[in-house]
Amino acid sequence: MTLKFTLSALEARVIGCLIEKQITTPDQYPLSINALANACNQKSNRDPLLNLAEAEVQQLVDGLVRKHVMIERSGFGSRVAKYQHCFCNTEFSGLKFSLQELAIVCELLVRGPQTPGELRTRAARMTPFADANEVQYALEALANRPEGALVVQLPREPGRRDSRYLQLFTGPPAAQLLAPAPAPTSHSNTAAADYAPATASSDLDTRLTQLELAVSELRTQLEQLRGEVAARD
Repeated sequence: MTLKFTLSALEARVIGCLIEKQITTPDQYPLSINALANACNQKSNRDPLLNLAEAEVQQLVDGLVRKHVMIERSGFGSRVAKYQHCFCNTEFSGLKFSLQELAIVCELLVRGPQTPGELRTRAARMTPFADANEVQYALEALANRPEGALVVQLPREPGRRDSRYLQLFTGPPAAQLLAPAPAPTSHSNTAAADYAPATASSDLDTRLTQLELAVSELRTQLEQLRGEVAARD
């Protein structure tokens, strides 16, 4: 990994939202805490859906500023603090991506694991992809960077034609995501797999991600409490 630290799931959502808004709505970038909270809680282009309070987003931003991947960039005379990322493609970061790689990284940060086909469709709002080969080329470039992989291909799930890819900025994938799918043991199992697993797997992934986000949020709050206790001492 090129980062000297690991992002929490919620921090990844914040960074992904900043990258997205920088590309799609540059006139409204940098973002205030209110705008960033709205972006994190957006009902479209997000998985899982969140309902973060502005105070929670401020805590996440403060942590990311301390990690030197976000900076305050308020305009002259502005009464509202606004923030931008320095996570990648800036003079402050060693992470440099092509436009297509950046769009893919952004989608993986805000929506979790996705197939190349899903990424091509969803990342097109940020930069065009001529065909599926361009998506695959960008994914392979991210997976084979000399300094370390930034994405990993997951085992193909039952009911899916293609494997999904996962970003590694939040650390290595959970063991259950890397476990190979069990082979069907009977004709009835095979027939059932043609219809049900995609939905069941999706539900399980959503619940797992929500659990990881909740744990990450608790860790963030614990770190803040530790900092406050240390400051009093």
